[in-house]
Amino acid sequence: MSENFLADWLQKAELFEKAIKTAIVGQDRAIHHITIAIFSRGHVLLEGDVGVGKTTLLRAVARAIGGSYERVEGSVDMMPTDLIYYTYIGEDGKPKVDPGPLLKQRESLATFFFNEINRARPQVHSLLLRAMAERSVNAFNREFAFPHLQVFADRNRIEKEETFEISSAAKDRFLMEISIETPTDLNVQNQLIFDTKFHSVDDLVKNVPAGVLPYSELNEVGREIQKAVRVSDAMKNYSVRMWGALRNPGSLGAKNFEGLNFERLIEAGASPRGMAMLVKAAKVNAWLAGRLDLIPEDLHGGLQETMAHRIVLFPNYELQHKEIVRKLIKFCAEKVTAP
Repeated sequence: MSENFLADWLQKAELFEKAIKTAIVGQDRAIHHITIAIFSRGHVLLEGDVGVGKTTLLRAVARAIGGSYERVEGSVDMMPTDLIYYTYIGEDGKPKVDPGPLLKQRESLATFFFNEINRARPQVHSLLLRAMAERSVNAFNREFAFPHLQVFADRNRIEKEETFEISSAAKDRFLMEISIETPTDLNVQNQLIFDTKFHSVDDLVKNVPAGVLPYSELNEVGREIQKAVRVSDAMKNYSVRMWGALRNPGSLGAKNFEGLNFERLIEAGASPRGMAMLVKAAKVNAWLAGRLDLIPEDLHGGLQETMAHRIVLFPNYELQHKEIVRKLIKFCAEKVTAP
């Protein structure tokens, strides 16, 4: 593929972000990272309180990339088969079987939103992880493929009753965890509260231009970006040193951090797969910035979103996970010498 091919797609990526911003305000960072995830072809965890616009954002994304969109709600009585099919008694009194949310759209399924994934049992997570990893499932003695599938999952972080926290291994399958925060800008707050156009999600989403990023071509574009962006030996060395620091920050020469002893802080760090995903996202970040050579800033641009959910702290620190890991990643980014 020529550089002109990627240059044309870079214009589409810019139009995509602009299209999403017609419906979503005050979430520029989140929109940019979702764009990175889309071109990295990676799945995404979403973090945020109720009512901050996660569903609106994903509906806007689904419209802008085309393809089919499906949403399911996690619940304690949900079964793995609920993702594949559901049964009911028809008007004739006979049992019927209809395709579930995964099988309903099949090859055209592009955006799949699992709301409150931690309300569903681990058995459901297992099936979803298979679909995420292989973009296929087995049902009715045949295999169904979803070549364009991208999964977005949201966790309920307030209620703890009847929830099943997803495992570290499951989290590692997600490219990023993106935070959707309540906007702090006063003008944006006034818009969201008093501008009536933000009161109807359906009307907002209808105004998003459709098919800005043709979903059926994203896999090919993603592959071309990964091949085109160059990584120097110095950047390879830097990436590996960053990985080592995030797994063992004590290797940077300090014994403690924010009053916390490094020796009893991190129980497990990012896996090789996690680090490979960081580099993959960094290449897309470089391309979105108009470059085909990786630099440290590209790695830093997705460091928090790609690494934080992969770092496991010892149990006595887990309740403060978000704040501790945010500061830890910042500490490592500042201490690891850049090329």
